[in-house]
Amino acid sequence: MKVLGRLKKALVPVFGWLYRVFCHLIPVDNRMILFLAFHGRSYNDNPRALYEAMRQDPRFSGYRFVWVLRNPGQETIPGAETVRYLSLGYFVALARAKVWIFNCKMPMYLYKKKTQIYLQTWHGTPLKKLGHDIEPVPGQRFYRSGLTYDQMCRTYDVDSDRYDAMISPNAFCTGVFPHAFGIKKEKLIETGYPRNDFLSTYTQEDVQRIRTDLKIPEGKKVILYAPTWRDDSFQTSGYTFRLQADFRKWKERLPEDTVVLFKPHYLIVNQYQDDPELKDFLISVPADADIRDLYVVSDALVTDYSSVFFDYGILKRPVYFYMYDLEAYAGDLRGFYMDIEQELPGKIYRTEESLLQDLAAGEFDDSRYPAFTKRYNNREDGQASRRVLDWLAVRLGRHTASEQAGN
Repeated sequence: MKVLGRLKKALVPVFGWLYRVFCHLIPVDNRMILFLAFHGRSYNDNPRALYEAMRQDPRFSGYRFVWVLRNPGQETIPGAETVRYLSLGYFVALARAKVWIFNCKMPMYLYKKKTQIYLQTWHGTPLKKLGHDIEPVPGQRFYRSGLTYDQMCRTYDVDSDRYDAMISPNAFCTGVFPHAFGIKKEKLIETGYPRNDFLSTYTQEDVQRIRTDLKIPEGKKVILYAPTWRDDSFQTSGYTFRLQADFRKWKERLPEDTVVLFKPHYLIVNQYQDDPELKDFLISVPADADIRDLYVVSDALVTDYSSVFFDYGILKRPVYFYMYDLEAYAGDLRGFYMDIEQELPGKIYRTEESLLQDLAAGEFDDSRYPAFTKRYNNREDGQASRRVLDWLAVRLGRHTASEQAGN
């Protein structure tokens, strides 16, 4: 395995050179836009929101939209072509598309022509430190590939140097992203997150449709449990997660009119095994599902160090932080950007017992929400997609939204 790993690393520069030559043989299509979310895992997140907004925007009429998916045969995206991730068609699309709209850090071997536009949307406001901001301990390695701290930072530097713009969701990220990603501040556009427009504009019809799709019984209150991954827990195929929640105990302790949605992080590869005794109480949601739908049907969120609470906070609903491994996570793995004892919009729970006690009682103090919203959700007004498309339209030489409306 180590030999294969070393061989792979040795071949990357060779592939990068060949790919660069390959790119120059393919002309850019000025009416083609390429979308990718989470390395092709799903039709999801900010790229999805921008795509759906483009389809309604006359400035992008006549454009060719291409989505990158790992399993393109399993998902139909209205109005778009699909290509398989890491296929020949994928690399051709990368070389041909005028615009890349991606939400994750891309491999170092990719080459972007000067005439192409790379819009990096990213995928969350960080609680955990990122990139250059991580304070490494001696001998620490990063990701499953075992990068050193300097190598890990280099991956951020190479990708951010290719960005034409990076979306910032809020004032906090506008301050953090330049040093975390090594990106010039003038490349940031503080627009809010397109994926969160739905949280400001959803209807009761949307709620009913989602509840029906998830088979949530009428009259049931919903608790969403959405934990994140741990940097030091992985196997060859991806990150793993050791569940520290006894859902049978949750069923015993929570009111009878409660159901739980369990949504693991998209990087987690091990699967939760359904328990027959939890039928009609626990609904296990695929890791690559679009979590925005789960937000609007949930009455409360339970999470740990995941950035999901920033988005969920737009709804100003109860958030409970189940941080059973806080010392290890804060001290040995990442560290945080905020004072979690003072700034989180909810209480930290170290034990499952104390968490269930407050969940069962509906105990929640929302007094921190005003300050939290001002700092972290200052741009979430349902208009983020429009602001991003205004920027892109200018880069493409199209009319701005206001000019289009006046014609």
